[in-house]
Amino acid sequence: MAGTQNGGEENRKAQAQDLNQILKARREKLAALQEVGRDPFARVKYEVTAHSGQIRENYDSMEGQTVAVAGRMMFKRVMGKASFCNVQDLQGSIQVYVARDNIGEESYADFKKYDVGDILGVRGEVFKTKTGEISVHASEVVLLSKSLQVLPEKYHGLTNTDLRYRQRYVDLIMNQEVKDTFIKRSRIISAIRRYLDGQGFMEVETPMLVANAGGAAARPFMTHYNALDEDVKLRISLELYLKRLIVGGMERVYEIGRVFRNEGVDTRHNPEFTLMELYQAYTDYHGMMDLTENLYRYVAKEVLGTLQLPYGDKVIDLEPPFARVTMVDAVKQYTGVDFDQIHSDEEAKAIAKEHHIEFEDRHKKGDILSLFFEEYVEDHLVQPTFVMDHPIEISPLTKKKPDKPGYVERFELFINGWEMANAYSELNDPIDQRERFRAQEILLSQGDEEANTTDEDFMNALEIGMPPTGGIGYGIDRMVMLMTNSPAIRDVLLFPTMRTVD
Repeated sequence: MAGTQNGGEENRKAQAQDLNQILKARREKLAALQEVGRDPFARVKYEVTAHSGQIRENYDSMEGQTVAVAGRMMFKRVMGKASFCNVQDLQGSIQVYVARDNIGEESYADFKKYDVGDILGVRGEVFKTKTGEISVHASEVVLLSKSLQVLPEKYHGLTNTDLRYRQRYVDLIMNQEVKDTFIKRSRIISAIRRYLDGQGFMEVETPMLVANAGGAAARPFMTHYNALDEDVKLRISLELYLKRLIVGGMERVYEIGRVFRNEGVDTRHNPEFTLMELYQAYTDYHGMMDLTENLYRYVAKEVLGTLQLPYGDKVIDLEPPFARVTMVDAVKQYTGVDFDQIHSDEEAKAIAKEHHIEFEDRHKKGDILSLFFEEYVEDHLVQPTFVMDHPIEISPLTKKKPDKPGYVERFELFINGWEMANAYSELNDPIDQRERFRAQEILLSQGDEEANTTDEDFMNALEIGMPPTGGIGYGIDRMVMLMTNSPAIRDVLLFPTMRTVD
């Protein structure tokens, strides 16, 4: 065993020594270019006229055309007087045929010294090789930037996931599917904006640094504003400022932006994430359901061209009307427990004990209903489902149901067992809202760090008067996960939160 360990250590040392020699050689090549006045970093521009994907898709019309492409050299094979390389750009990669007789002896000698990872500009004619591969026959090859590091060999998909997230720039170079995911993410957000703009919504921006981080049940990040000598928080939601705009008469508003919640990291949670909230005057949570169905279908059609979304071993179908079920009925369906027949907090706690549901002393019947839902129902909601009419205890900013005052006009959209959106008929009664805030502050004093506190300026806005309003928040990252078949939120965040490495 000792011999094996020693051999492994010697092998690692040899590899490190080889790498150091390669890195040294790359710097020497750069120095040699700089000495003769050909510093690649001095070049400021290269006129690109085509991308690899464009050439492949339009070969019939582009054959014989002279194009200029640019990108990173990912492969090179030198064969005497002619060579091949692959140049990778935003849309993929394209083969380049480099012949000494076409680019000249000096340029060809330079090309043979270029390294995998260098960024090249190539001008030449579009053609097909004898094997049928679409290529560019180079008449010019220019070094645009020298790579001083070594790319991993194939990178094996960059299997070290921690390194993938820390060095996303390498991940994007080595894995085209990763690049495709983030291209789709951009297109998804653009499609959302197009849809909402077409519905008469106006995009706005609201503060990230706030005195009162309300609008959601989450623990905020704290910081200090030196200029005002005040403690402030990073926002956990967009809600309370957007509602102020509804009060001000801006009838349809939305914001897409980062929010920050001081919570753990897992496959569906990152402490900073992208949230979209929108508010529409003179509608309710039924209007928000209709808007949500239409939005999801529009985005899927625009970006993916289909309403059937593969995710893992499932297919999510956005075409049928989304199911609608109350939280009470959903819990009854999967547990047999009917919370309409439970009339006290004590009864609810007794039922929770029977079902091994953990709860806290402060929890009421509505809290326990929510715990039952999380434990027994969420994972079953694979196809799109609106879960409606939540208990008032967990919904401090929502209008009560007129015929069932212990519940509110709220829904959450579930797809693939995930909460994808959360919507209300917004509470616009300032007297009721103050009572709800007061109840939240009692919870805060009892140790609930996610409880809201009273926002007096927001209360003043409600007293000015807010019309009946529907509002909704969408988790954009989860929407992207669903539409790109990505298993974890880190796979759809370019730079996810990571522990600092010394």
